[in-house]
Amino acid sequence: MLTLREKEISRLIQEDIPLAARPFLQLGEKIGRSEEELIRTILSLCKRGIIRKFGAIVRHTKAGYEKNAMVVWAVPPGHEENVGEILSSFSEVTHCYERKPPFEGKYSVFSMIHFKDRFPRQILEKIAASTGVGDYKILWSEKEFKKSSMKYF
Repeated sequence: MLTLREKEISRLIQEDIPLAARPFLQLGEKIGRSEEELIRTILSLCKRGIIRKFGAIVRHTKAGYEKNAMVVWAVPPGHEENVGEILSSFSEVTHCYERKPPFEGKYSVFSMIHFKDRFPRQILEKIAASTGVGDYKILWSEKEFKKSSMKYF
């Protein structure tokens, strides 16, 4: 069960978080709470498993990246974490994750690549070489859907 304070803070962080050096200070001021209290409460909610994920949704078109593609990788079992770390080291890869069960029975790691105009084929070849995974598939994005998060309170 959440306290009223925890619900208030949860409601607040379901919205956009300011792009600022100290966003939790700004948010705290909005509701009359301290920066420390917000951070402490959020960490407590994470530790208790109430918050499972805390992340940003990047609106890539507003950031100047007009195109993207999902690249799926046939990673041998047990190597997903290592390949994910390599993929995430490339600035062109905005996010990657493991999929269970694997897509088409073999593509277990998914990565999203954003780019400005032409698909960077040479970058993809460099990424593939660095991971040691030669079996991959490019899934082109045809339409962007609205990006929104769940609102619980």
